[in-house]
Amino acid sequence: MSQRELKVAFVSNLNGTSLEEVALGTFLAPLCLLMRGLLLILCHHGKGSLTLPFPWISHLLLDFSVIILPLVLSCTILSDVLHQVIMGLAFVSVGVLFYIYRTSSLPTVHPQSAMKSFLHSHVQSNQVPFVTIFRVLVNVKTSISILAVDFNVFPRRYAKTETYGTGVMDFGVGAYILANALVCPEARQKNIRGSKIHHVSKQLLSVWPLVVLGMGRLVSVKMTDYHEHVTEYGVHWNFFFTLAIVRVMASVLLALFPVNKSWLFALLFSGFYQFSLETSGLKSFIINNGDRTKDFLHANKEGIFSIAGYIAIYMAGVQIGLYVMQPRTQVKEWVKVMGTLLLGSCVLYSALYLCQTFVEPVSRRMANLPFCLWTIAQCLFFISCLGMADIILLYIKCISGCYFVPSSWNPHKKDNSSSDKKKSNMDALCIFQAVNRNQLLFFLLANLMTGLTNILVDTFSSSDYHSVCALLSYMFTNCCVIHILNIFGITVKFW
Repeated sequence: MSQRELKVAFVSNLNGTSLEEVALGTFLAPLCLLMRGLLLILCHHGKGSLTLPFPWISHLLLDFSVIILPLVLSCTILSDVLHQVIMGLAFVSVGVLFYIYRTSSLPTVHPQSAMKSFLHSHVQSNQVPFVTIFRVLVNVKTSISILAVDFNVFPRRYAKTETYGTGVMDFGVGAYILANALVCPEARQKNIRGSKIHHVSKQLLSVWPLVVLGMGRLVSVKMTDYHEHVTEYGVHWNFFFTLAIVRVMASVLLALFPVNKSWLFALLFSGFYQFSLETSGLKSFIINNGDRTKDFLHANKEGIFSIAGYIAIYMAGVQIGLYVMQPRTQVKEWVKVMGTLLLGSCVLYSALYLCQTFVEPVSRRMANLPFCLWTIAQCLFFISCLGMADIILLYIKCISGCYFVPSSWNPHKKDNSSSDKKKSNMDALCIFQAVNRNQLLFFLLANLMTGLTNILVDTFSSSDYHSVCALLSYMFTNCCVIHILNIFGITVKFW
């Protein structure tokens, strides 16, 4: 077999991992987020700020070491001891948290009274930090996975499944769609100027960068004979085309139907699609690997028909965004939100169990109903974990008197002029804000660097040590470029 054929076989015919392992990995990022906040608070207590020779470098190194490094290691050399890694981080976080609590200079208050006062306290409500962090982490994890999957050190059970199964990368595809839906204009209840037809036309024009990127990827893959797994999307299709069409189609549907009923449309659409799979020859048509040379539809059937499932996920994401983005000021209101999201996750996981028992397993290839249920349930669980980590961090910020942890809630104060200025300066040094400013650019850069790395490095034969080094170098380059752009306030957006 040629090198290209070996690489294609390397990512083919895989069955994924268990739902429990995917859910277990959800705890890692919130713990990293909490640990990073606690370390920043310790630095401010000890030195007043993190000011090693160049502040932006020290903050970049801290964010990379505490957030990116654990995410890379957890899907490579530490994947088999993931539960131990999570328990270790939890133990260290509790220790640091207890130390800050004990050394706090604030007056000693009975824990019950302090918690009651905290729950009734107000927070700055001009943004929802954990939504931003969720979207950034989905982007970051996707960027890690698209290169890591080409190395032997990346567990095969994490890669995309062939037809049925729950791989980590399968979840990443659906999560990327939902992450975009969370902050769409409809979810943010942004006033849409002009007619609905004008709005849809504007959305149609706004996706041209995705179409261009999709065409660019298609041409580059075909010209360089880059290895590709055709059962992911098809011969000519790729994820950029899916993103573009889902966004336009969802905009049309949201213009025709009430936005606050998007959950109902998601349920009906995914249900009807599953019914079509079961009662017609559609499922056999999609799964059958032959006849790809007949026409465009046969060549790209996975990419074309899976759009139905992704639209359902997008519509569900709009509903979640509508709920989460509602203005709230008190901490207890946000705690209730976390509880509601967690409850929703449990309900959807129960529905998933019934679907997998009586209908069929999860299939990212078809984006069937079980895949939609799994994606939304897992996203709700992930978002609720991030939100709870941020609430815990807010509590520590309140008792420590240190409020300058970026990408996190801050207590509401009457005079916020100086605090807002310092918070703005801290945000300029934050990797979350850097990626959030240029999310599409970060994703594009990751794709370009993935192709370049595959050209320069023999990923198939690399040792575990060299594989991890290559992944860390790749992620550090991506983060460094995007971090520098953020420092200078540069947003690369020309559409």
